[in-house]
Amino acid sequence: QEHLKAFDQEVNAFVDYMFGPRDARVRGWLLLDSYLPTFFLTGAYLLCIWLGNKFMKDRPPFSLRAHLIVYNLGITLLSLYMLVELILATWEGGYNLQCQNLHSAGEADIRVAKVLWWYYFSKVIEFMDTIFFVLRKKSSQITFLHVYHHATMFNIWWCVLNWIPCGQSFFGPTLNSFIHVLMYSYYGLSVIPSMRKYLWWKKYLTQAQLIQFLLTIVHTLSAAVKPCGFPFGCLMFQSSYMATLVILFINFYIKTYQKAPSRTAIKETPVTTEIRNGFHKDYFAAANGFLNNKKAQ
Repeated sequence: QEHLKAFDQEVNAFVDYMFGPRDARVRGWLLLDSYLPTFFLTGAYLLCIWLGNKFMKDRPPFSLRAHLIVYNLGITLLSLYMLVELILATWEGGYNLQCQNLHSAGEADIRVAKVLWWYYFSKVIEFMDTIFFVLRKKSSQITFLHVYHHATMFNIWWCVLNWIPCGQSFFGPTLNSFIHVLMYSYYGLSVIPSMRKYLWWKKYLTQAQLIQFLLTIVHTLSAAVKPCGFPFGCLMFQSSYMATLVILFINFYIKTYQKAPSRTAIKETPVTTEIRNGFHKDYFAAANGFLNNKKAQ
């Protein structure tokens, strides 16, 4: 235990040396004072994916329908709460959309920080997205983009909450909470077989996510164009990180929605041309030959 405490002190001293003094307003908040819990939870997440896939290799997939409905409903409601609360808090604080510093809004800044803590904490809850994929053997869903996004967001938001827990940081989570209301309600409904025929908007969800990233980049850079005291290095990092998500999401979108239809069409063409009324074309060829022979006789 003493060794762990010493290691914890060394890690946090290094982080403080790299990023400077932390925001005193969030001291003592759950999971924020030390980086180790966030680091270990991320490590446990990655380990669960690896061990889970090995465990499930020769086992049938779990259905988990009831679990998924409850989980997706829970995330949808949490996202809705964060969306509404962020809008109300920033409105109350008179936040400037182009650039908002960290200290000018008083109590509204604390209110924003409290919502953003929930946003940070939601990122560890969302690790369950991947765990459910593992248990349901949906390996195709566990892409580099998926794991990269989940693992990095949790760690980045630990940093955000410690150094820039309000001000300009509000915009991305507001947009993302709105997207998550749509996304997790979609996921929850897709678990119910009778609802699937009504869910035509998956493609547009991905488009909305891309627009969200682009808007966040524009909003972040707007504070660099017209500064208001928000840390410049944080603006550059956020823009760069969002750019990686844009690139990965565009790649995912092209693979999923532009190439997939052509492959499907190729696969489906023989079926539509060779099967009529539920019978294969060879049946008709044989039947025609038999009928022709009877006529000839």
